[in-house]
Amino acid sequence: MRRAVALRLSTALAAMALGAATGAVLLVPGASAATSGATGYASVNGGTTGGAGGQTVHAGTGAEINAALCNRASSSTPIIIQVEGTINHGNTAKVSGSSCNTAADVIDLKQVSNVTLVGVGSGAVFDQLGIHVRESSNIIIQNVTVQNVKKSGSPTSNGGDAIGMESDVHNVWVDHVSLLASGGEDQGYDSLMDLKNNTRYVTLSYSTLRNSGRGGLVGSSDTDLASSFITYHHNLYQNIDSRTPLLRGGTAHMYNNYYVSLNKSGINSRVGAHAKVDNNYFKDSQDVLGTFYTDLTGYWQVSGNIYDNVTWTGAGSENHPAGPNPQSNTTVSIPYSYSLDNASCVPSIVTASAGADKGLRVSDGNCSTQSPTQSPTQTPTTKPPTTPPTTPPTSAPPGGTNLSLGAGADGSSKASGTSYGNAIDGNLGTYWSPSGTTGSVSVKWGSATTVSSVVIREASGAVGRIGSWQVVNGDTGAVLTSGSGAGAITVPRTSLKKITFQITGASGTPQVAEFETYAG
Repeated sequence: MRRAVALRLSTALAAMALGAATGAVLLVPGASAATSGATGYASVNGGTTGGAGGQTVHAGTGAEINAALCNRASSSTPIIIQVEGTINHGNTAKVSGSSCNTAADVIDLKQVSNVTLVGVGSGAVFDQLGIHVRESSNIIIQNVTVQNVKKSGSPTSNGGDAIGMESDVHNVWVDHVSLLASGGEDQGYDSLMDLKNNTRYVTLSYSTLRNSGRGGLVGSSDTDLASSFITYHHNLYQNIDSRTPLLRGGTAHMYNNYYVSLNKSGINSRVGAHAKVDNNYFKDSQDVLGTFYTDLTGYWQVSGNIYDNVTWTGAGSENHPAGPNPQSNTTVSIPYSYSLDNASCVPSIVTASAGADKGLRVSDGNCSTQSPTQSPTQTPTTKPPTTPPTTPPTSAPPGGTNLSLGAGADGSSKASGTSYGNAIDGNLGTYWSPSGTTGSVSVKWGSATTVSSVVIREASGAVGRIGSWQVVNGDTGAVLTSGSGAGAITVPRTSLKKITFQITGASGTPQVAEFETYAG
């Protein structure tokens, strides 16, 4: 699949213009694939290595991230910034220096290069605070959660985008991140990841995008057509109204993504854009591919996709769905090597690996996942050796679908400001706590559900508090298993309507961010 590239970018742009008129496209980006950990289009055009080889700095506040950028010898001096804890408006102040251009109330990677921003330890959560990349290159953003960024109301940050890139940005790898909103534009939110104004050679991989009116776009208007060469692979899009993504011109490659509950439309190829759509799994969704809300149509090449309970609206003015039987109307050449998982395996692979705090797990090519192989150019994923390690899981995290998502929850008590539902919302930034140091939280379903393992994830800042516990069959009261410490727990394979995690001992008030349940 790897191809030699001989033509310059100007030639590639000319080919794109020809393709927009003819429905075909010849892609010839500027360089062969790099040998770093980056995948997709982020691996070409010289590759994306972030801060590899540079100093490693630990940061627990937004101001410390800004200081790390500003304390470099130059704006291109490589740096790896390991982030742990919650980054918010209260701890993100502007820092000045000759090697940076920072701002308050946003993480501004502006006019910089060779930077890695990676979550470590008990996790990194950017709470109501967006990450903005502008006039920058060779950036890696990895293993972080960005949640509830608003463009209206209070507080606001980054124009309402969780991650936004614009103005001559190239070679960015966004990997194993969790991007979360709590509604659409009417609730004050905008997009989860927007790419504008000549943003190129970007990969979004093994990430989750949830609960938003807009997943993201490439090109801010029908005249902003310079952004291109974007790869989306092994991502989970869940409960998104539209834009997964919206493409205006340019070329994008979507493979092995899991799309669940796309409420209005999905991949929206417009204004001559070219989308290669391979081996994705679309479930419980509407109009997952086509040209929508305009007559300026785009193109797509499809193969190997699964459409599970997908509905299609009728074609009409400004509505051009690819279904109900999607067929290719162009061909798209890809300049990098990649391996496709079977679409039938995508739900289990993506559920087990996508998002922050999943151990950077990736597909093993055999319908399962594996830990990554660390190379000298990849970013470290642990804190410096002087920091005590966090409590490890009791076993490897299971694969398959997290059955807790969409289920109900209750429990014995809840501390002020927490709720049982926080433990099953897929959001590591929210949590349930009992009113004391002990208590229970339950997952429940309307019909009998088979469970053979659970995962208990503690909230950032509360790792290690959970001591002894029991997992109880909520239907019968029988104890399925007992132990101590959070993590992955195997239970006897049981069909039940309710399962309870009962904390019987703790070193402080527990904070259960997620109570995940699995059949396999």
